[in-house]
Amino acid sequence: MNDADLRARAAKVVPGGMYGHLNAALFAPGFPQFFERGEGCRQWDVNGREYIDFMCSWGPVVLGHRHPRVEEAAARQAALGDCLNGPGPIMVELAELLVDLIPSADWAMFSKNGTDATTQALMVARAATGRTKVLMAHGAYHGADPWCTPSPAGTTPNERADLVEFAYNSLESLEAAAATVEGDVAAIIVTPFKHDSFEDQELVEPAFARGARALADRIGAALVIDDVRAGFRIDLRGSWEPYGVRPDLTAWSKAMANGYPIAAVTGTDALRGAAQTLYSTGSFWFSAVAMAAAKATIETLRDTDAIAAMERAGAQLREGLYTQAKAHGFVVNQTGPVTIPWLSFDGDADLSVAMHWSDACLRHGVYLHPWHNWFMSAAHTEEDVAKALEGTDLAFAETRAHFG
Repeated sequence: MNDADLRARAAKVVPGGMYGHLNAALFAPGFPQFFERGEGCRQWDVNGREYIDFMCSWGPVVLGHRHPRVEEAAARQAALGDCLNGPGPIMVELAELLVDLIPSADWAMFSKNGTDATTQALMVARAATGRTKVLMAHGAYHGADPWCTPSPAGTTPNERADLVEFAYNSLESLEAAAATVEGDVAAIIVTPFKHDSFEDQELVEPAFARGARALADRIGAALVIDDVRAGFRIDLRGSWEPYGVRPDLTAWSKAMANGYPIAAVTGTDALRGAAQTLYSTGSFWFSAVAMAAAKATIETLRDTDAIAAMERAGAQLREGLYTQAKAHGFVVNQTGPVTIPWLSFDGDADLSVAMHWSDACLRHGVYLHPWHNWFMSAAHTEEDVAKALEGTDLAFAETRAHFG
């Protein structure tokens, strides 16, 4: 069984052979589609090739693949039951943990993925306000439901009719967007930093974060932080907590359970009654194994220096890549938090340089991405990053030789 054979078989039984953001046809030519296993900060594809993993399964793996504490908690719960006639006690324990940890959380509701959580958060906001419009940054990714999917295929214009866009980090633009639908804004939904694919990332300006909070208060709308991608890698209390900005609602997923499928919405007491009115559910939303994994993951993040470890490893990677790029004559932009990094090549509008470089990195055992941000995990040690930098240096050299 190899990658080529599996692609050929999949093409007969899966539309396009693969779909969505994991479709390797969208990446550089050498990217594998199918993987065999993961351990720590490494993954192995079905052809047996080993990679130091800087995508962490596109974010969910925050402690490292197969983390013992998480796997033990999941196995203990699996021995008791997973999908039962109702949730297990673990649901209450996990909700209590989130409420204790997150200053803006008075309650929690659970689902399965980030799209569930962002959609559910907007439902709560609309139920609470009786309004329809949502202010959203232009180009922001909030999931794959019809209201937010980046592709219009299979959707209708009406499904996006209640969105009003603004420019990220522009308080003037946000205020103008609110003014166009004055009196009908249910929510402002915003990511903790600008992490749109194909573009350099942009950290939030504190004045913008505080201004968004003030605007929501002034117009009676809910401030919703989409912490699906950034949550648990910047600040366990919430990614805008360092700025003193607390949302009304927060959407969580990805790193919440170190790879087990779960998402959550947390909210304030003022929105508890509205949340109770929702009919929002799923047969697998209350599966206990993922909740046990989430509790173990969050407790491990809380009890260790996991975020600090990711910051150290991310800083080491960033400095190493900068030095290598300069030595090989490339001008690069490294953007975003060091725990959620990305590198782009200056002037590389068609991504040809990034595609070639990331493909070369793969050949030297380093898995990162040409147009989507990367992710650090607590399993990335100084030695792992140093080993990865050996591969990226060779990739820079090969890319320079190719482009001259």
